[in-house]
Amino acid sequence: MLRFFRLITIIYVALRFGLDEFILAHKSTRWLLFPLKLILFTRNTSAPRAVRLRLALESLGPIFVKFGQMLSTRRDLMPLDIAEELAELQDQVPPFPSDQAIALIEKEYGKKLLEVFATFDVTPIASASVAQVHFAELHDGRKVAVKILRPCIEPVINHDIALLDSG
Repeated sequence: MLRFFRLITIIYVALRFGLDEFILAHKSTRWLLFPLKLILFTRNTSAPRAVRLRLALESLGPIFVKFGQMLSTRRDLMPLDIAEELAELQDQVPPFPSDQAIALIEKEYGKKLLEVFATFDVTPIASASVAQVHFAELHDGRKVAVKILRPCIEPVINHDIALLDSG
């Protein structure tokens, strides 16, 4: 049942970002263009197709971001505009809020943040599809980098892999 809802979410995001354009460009599916435009007339597809694809992959989560990252390395298979935009997924994944990162640390350690670290930089130095990294300093003076998994990432990855496996 969860796979069905995830599939519906994927279809919704694809339609919301106008990714049907990629399918409707083919001769055999062009007849769907007019009915879809009537149904989806309120959506905004003014952004370039490559930007819409990147935003859709980002909104679908880490498995899709990884897929976009992989596609960006295959410039021999992808149109240049898409490959260049997907390359942004390599190092420009938006971070999740620092208050969530702090809550995850406190939950994991069962202590307040400043009991675990002497200092903690709330601004992440790196953010990726699965985790982000913050600088901190331990109470003994050692400087460390703290890698924090995105909130609720494990079930999302498991569902997406299960959906891919169901084919």
